[in-house]
Amino acid sequence: MAAVPASSTRFDRRRAQTRSALIKAAQDLLAEGRTGVPIQEVTERADVGIGTFYNHFDSKDQLFDAAVVDALEQLADLLDSLDSSLTDPAAHFARSFRLTGRLHRLAPQLSRVLLARGHELSTAPQGIGPRARRDILAAQAAGQFEARDLDRAMVLVTGSMIELGRVLHDRPELDGDAMTDEVTSDVLVALGMTRADADRICSTELPRLDDLTTDLLDDPARTATP
Repeated sequence: MAAVPASSTRFDRRRAQTRSALIKAAQDLLAEGRTGVPIQEVTERADVGIGTFYNHFDSKDQLFDAAVVDALEQLADLLDSLDSSLTDPAAHFARSFRLTGRLHRLAPQLSRVLLARGHELSTAPQGIGPRARRDILAAQAAGQFEARDLDRAMVLVTGSMIELGRVLHDRPELDGDAMTDEVTSDVLVALGMTRADADRICSTELPRLDDLTTDLLDDPARTATP
């Protein structure tokens, strides 16, 4: 969630903290698959009054939309925090896919929020969707991926990521890193790369995510903007 500016007033900080608590409560419910609960249950989880709820959101649907946007922004923060020295568009795409796949295990709450509204991974203006589209177009222009309709490519990419997440949650005995890299290689081949090139890209070293997930995704002090 976006940090509150240090220059904000006490009122602004309290308002942001209340909004953050509501969003966190909604994310918990999304992760549990319980979106049909009454607003009162949301406010009880957030420890705020129902009247306070309507100072921030017009409806429960609006709150859940904001909760998904916040989760997507957390994912965008993580990807944007990484070294951007990669110039190979296919390698850039593969790194983002491999890292996002690892987040299903490293940040399970965030993962479950995104899986609860999986279609928004592709269409939302935040998170991995716009980055994947950018990298696919660049790899197509470089001749690394086959030129094809971008929406069709995103169906393949998004569907693979969603199913990967479900498998990694449902089967904890699997080697998550190996599974993610193998699926990434399959996606690269489906997009037009040779298996040898796909496996080579997927064998490159990745940045460590443990510290980043702690700093960016699991910090309770992060608060949403008012």
